[in-house]
Amino acid sequence: MASYDVIVIGSGPGGYVAAIRASQLGMKVGVVEKAELGGICLNWGCIPTKALLKSANVFEYIQHAKEYGIDVKEAAPDMSAMVKRSRDVAAGMSKGVQFLFKKNKIDQIVGHGKLKKGGKVEVTDAEGKKTDYDAKHIILATGARSRELPALKLDGKKIIGYRDAMVLPEKPKKMLVVGSGAIGVEFAYFYNTIGVEVTIVEFLPRIVPVEDEEVSKQLEKSFKKAGITIYTNSEVTKVDTSGKGCVATVKTPTGEIKIEADIVLSAVGVTTNLENLGLEEVGVKNEKGKVIVDAFYKTNVAGVYAIGDITNGPALAHVASAEGIICVEKIAGQNPEPLNYNNIPGCTYCSPEIASVGYTEEAAKKAGYQIKVGKFPFTASGKAKAAGAPDGFVKVIFDAKYGEWLGAHMIGANVTEMIAEVVSARKLETTGHDVIKTVHPHPTMSEAIMEAAAAAYGEVIHL
Repeated sequence: MASYDVIVIGSGPGGYVAAIRASQLGMKVGVVEKAELGGICLNWGCIPTKALLKSANVFEYIQHAKEYGIDVKEAAPDMSAMVKRSRDVAAGMSKGVQFLFKKNKIDQIVGHGKLKKGGKVEVTDAEGKKTDYDAKHIILATGARSRELPALKLDGKKIIGYRDAMVLPEKPKKMLVVGSGAIGVEFAYFYNTIGVEVTIVEFLPRIVPVEDEEVSKQLEKSFKKAGITIYTNSEVTKVDTSGKGCVATVKTPTGEIKIEADIVLSAVGVTTNLENLGLEEVGVKNEKGKVIVDAFYKTNVAGVYAIGDITNGPALAHVASAEGIICVEKIAGQNPEPLNYNNIPGCTYCSPEIASVGYTEEAAKKAGYQIKVGKFPFTASGKAKAAGAPDGFVKVIFDAKYGEWLGAHMIGANVTEMIAEVVSARKLETTGHDVIKTVHPHPTMSEAIMEAAAAAYGEVIHL
């Protein structure tokens, strides 16, 4: 029986990062993966969706080329070529993980992994052959998949999840997107930009409901300006797929309506992959689809750990990676800090982009803080105006008593690149006055962070 210091089940951004860090720390590592290396993120999530969004972004630039003094005679989106580019990017990234495995002497074990008692993992390959592997430490990193609602049973043709949305063979005329979290609004932007008539239905009172309320309002305004129809406080109660397309029955605050579409995209969140992992057999505690872990990702069973989407943290790739590193450093006898889940950046890559970290204004007030809030619109930013991207703003929230940076919320071009400044500053316990006195380069979008901080303290120059 092959024996390892660490076996990781799952090779997504939690699993493969944990494996590489464990190898760097001198451990013998094996990774069990039944599909492509890199998991959903690299192959069917973060990376290929960003490739599609870039194609939409380029097409959008071409459509508005005249505003930049460029005359483009004709341009049309090629759905199959966009999908091919996206798949090629994903395949290249997956090969990159293969290279990293070889470089770090990590064994790839192909098949479905299942826990067995006594520190063993049973791997079943595609032919059904079972092989046992021995490990001192086993890390579960099996991720999640599209969640299904009773009224939205996925058929892969008319009612689809995010995987199918990435590889549609042709551009539909009309699409209904159910759910307006990151997945929903990113696909809504992509398909609307390439000429699809898009409608969003959101059960909660506003789109991107986890974001600051002002960010939600700005995105709704931008989306409606782009021609996207939005229904909030609304629910799809059934979808009739018997005809050529789909007819969705939607319960709205003003009554029941019918929406016709070629495709219904269900973007109502994800559900964890915990089936057939042997959790019950070995006694690993889980609750409401999440494995229960401590601050260093230990389960209640000695030698078994869990990271990423299957635990209670935010279901984000960078969270899974950070958890994987902390987990293996603790296994190696180091003294890593527990992850601060209130300093995790969230990014949404529609246009305008959204990025946020820490408390929203509402959450900060509920937590009992006296706050100072500063906001700087990109309409006042020279770089944003020159780039033709004046939509959006940066909003910052400070504790009025001590100057602690409680949160930041941004919507606009390139804000997903800007949020790391805030995450770093919060980690270093930077105050509002520190930010104001930090010289930012001009002209840049990032100046808006400094200006928003100055606005919070009544020192803003360019408003």
